Amino acid sequence: MTVQGSTVLVTGAAGFIGAAVAEALMANGRTVVGIDNLNDYYSIALKQARLDRLASRHGDLFRFHALDFSDMAALTQAMAPVEIGSIVHLGAQAGVRYSLENPHAYVASNLAGHVNILELARARQVGHMVYASSSSVYGGNAKLPFAVEDRTDNPVSLYAATKRADELMSETYAHLFRLPLTGLRFFTVYGPWGRPDMAMWKFAERILTDRPIDVYNHGEMSRDFTYIDDIVGGVLACLDRPPLDDGLEKAGGSVKPHALYNIGNNRSEHLLRLIEVLEQACGRKAMRNLLPMQPGDVHATYADITALTRDTGYAPSTLIETGVPRFVEWFRDYTGL
Repeated sequence: MTVQGSTVLVTGAAGFIGAAVAEALMANGRTVVGIDNLNDYYSIALKQARLDRLASRHGDLFRFHALDFSDMAALTQAMAPVEIGSIVHLGAQAGVRYSLENPHAYVASNLAGHVNILELARARQVGHMVYASSSSVYGGNAKLPFAVEDRTDNPVSLYAATKRADELMSETYAHLFRLPLTGLRFFTVYGPWGRPDMAMWKFAERILTDRPIDVYNHGEMSRDFTYIDDIVGGVLACLDRPPLDDGLEKAGGSVKPHALYNIGNNRSEHLLRLIEVLEQACGRKAMRNLLPMQPGDVHATYADITALTRDTGYAPSTLIETGVPRFVEWFRDYTGL
């Protein structure tokens, strides 16, 4: 079954991944309805710039609603006249560290909001809903690379706990209502139009303004840095392959129409290597402020993408040596630094 050609609802459409996915869908001729609450967790101007770019490039293919999907009444009212073929649910309260400061934002968006989108999908009987999970569900897992079969019941942040809860609620909806669902555990995504709260942006900004960068755990950390174009390719590949309700075991272990995949670069890069590549792209050295580990953080992430490659052909191709200079070029153009 394919949902190609039908209207796609993209939540978090003003966000980094959401805007990039919406762009790719419309480039393929699909109509996108985007929703986002445009909150001030980071620059609203950046979110608006992403939306303006989508509207200017794709015109009538793009419709946007500024609303909070944790408000079921507002969501229902706005979506009433819209025919929805499939959903890419990327909207969420992001950030591991911010969950220590504002836990209720995560409960509203990531828990209540996720249920609301599941309810919308059920009411509309959509062909498929792909939703954002996170590599943070693996917690302090010492086994590398992380595989979808690994245990995920020891989260080290509230953000991670909400993302794991989303997976469990989705499994329930796949069981009760036979709703085709795919959860994607994203590994550190970066690239043009990225987020200011992510290390890549913070490091580039500080290097280019000759200020020291904060390097946690004295640099003894590794991340599976995944370029945005590779991520988008994986999301679209999943969208047109809804899991079948055939009783067979899916990636992640469900026998319902619910699959879980890691989506990453299948490489774990040492943080100090990333900083070297950033220095080369920026044309100057970083001053390093070495600090201890932060609460809620993990030492290493590394995606085992075997299942996603097997089922969709996903094959990330962008090394940090290619992706980081692309990000820096965009960043300098956007910020004027």
